[in-house]
Amino acid sequence: MRELSVLDRTHLERLEKRRLALFGFPSSEATRRLPVAEEGRHFDYRTAFQRDRDRILHSRAFRRLKHKTQVYVPFAGDHPRTRLTHTLEVAQISRTMARALGLNEDLVEAIALAHDLGHTPFGHSGEKTLARILAGEEPACPLPEGVVRQVGSFKHNYQSVRVVDLLERRYDHPGLNLTDQVREGILKHTGWRRSFPFPLPTTDGLRLGLSCHLEGQVVALADEIAQQTHDLEDGLAAEAVSLAEIERLEAAAAVIARAGESYRGERRSFQRAAILQRGLIHLFVTDALTHTVRNLSRFLSRHDIGDRRGWLGACERLPATTVSFSPRVGELFAELKGFIYRFIINHQEVNRQDHRARLVVTGLFQAYYENPLNLPTYVLLRFHEETGRPYLRDLPIARTAEEVKTFYHGEARFVRLVVDHLAGMSDSYALSEYEALYYPHTARPGGTGGRG
Repeated sequence: MRELSVLDRTHLERLEKRRLALFGFPSSEATRRLPVAEEGRHFDYRTAFQRDRDRILHSRAFRRLKHKTQVYVPFAGDHPRTRLTHTLEVAQISRTMARALGLNEDLVEAIALAHDLGHTPFGHSGEKTLARILAGEEPACPLPEGVVRQVGSFKHNYQSVRVVDLLERRYDHPGLNLTDQVREGILKHTGWRRSFPFPLPTTDGLRLGLSCHLEGQVVALADEIAQQTHDLEDGLAAEAVSLAEIERLEAAAAVIARAGESYRGERRSFQRAAILQRGLIHLFVTDALTHTVRNLSRFLSRHDIGDRRGWLGACERLPATTVSFSPRVGELFAELKGFIYRFIINHQEVNRQDHRARLVVTGLFQAYYENPLNLPTYVLLRFHEETGRPYLRDLPIARTAEEVKTFYHGEARFVRLVVDHLAGMSDSYALSEYEALYYPHTARPGGTGGRG
């Protein structure tokens, strides 16, 4: 009997290459900006992408996702999705698709787990509010024109890269030092463009002139599938839509026809809803896989690719829509998105939540901007480190007002630090901060903030 041994990184990489299709991204080809510090470890039993996944899972930004809104606020009940449960569902769908296509499961998992680390509290409402503030379009938070020109905009996928490259502090360098392939997938999981005005710490390794690699494209589509199908389920649970209304969708009709008697014979509505939910995910994932294989087959044939070397020579010409739905199912998916937007996103309760979110985010920004001493110590220390200005709490009271007026209110770096702080908040921490600043007699102790 052969002696057993632990599989080290080299062995794992060999096993991985055997599983991957020629267009899958081997972890042995991963690139990273900084070498990984050994810190006394002499045995490596993780591939590069497995290491990235673990760094993301242990980050503080990942833990905060459990208290961030998806569509319905996380404390509205026990079962609405949060940004964390959404992330886990994206990771599950991504791994399923990657396995079926012969792609790197660890790479898609790492991208999926990190794709929303930069998301704001209160979902897309918080994101839009921060973007309006930075554009000088929020009347409650007027910024000097010079700051608006310098500070850039806000979008959660760019902020996610900023989190993993700069804001997380677990090592003797800024950020998590993730591989370039994971960083690229994070950035490109949703709308991006090369000229977007956002202060990324570095664009090295992001291949801004090219479409994303296949693993990143898988996560982007899995994100869409997870989002639309679980928003539908949450909207049904919140009674924003009825099962009868959902059944009239063409995609739902296709699922019901395929399910046959198992659906029509089921008397319990919650079971029919569960069958429909599973069926929609299956419909979209199956179609995406079969259509992607057709796209890949055409690409390989067109460029006469028969091995890994041939793939590397042509992959920079890979279309951004290689991983996609067929035209027909794309139409069904578009109908579903339109339905969700009309009946769930536009629902009164969701819009009331969005209104409250805008008030909280603008109120917090206003309080921090007008008086930076309202900010946590770590933000003021970061401003001191970045600009060389005195630490604000060390200044005599007589000098504070002039220091703020001269070196904070006209400084784009200060505004960006405030936005970093706001974007990292959970819903519960943002609400507790807002209450502490504006309604101190009702403020709740604690919260999930205090990051540094």
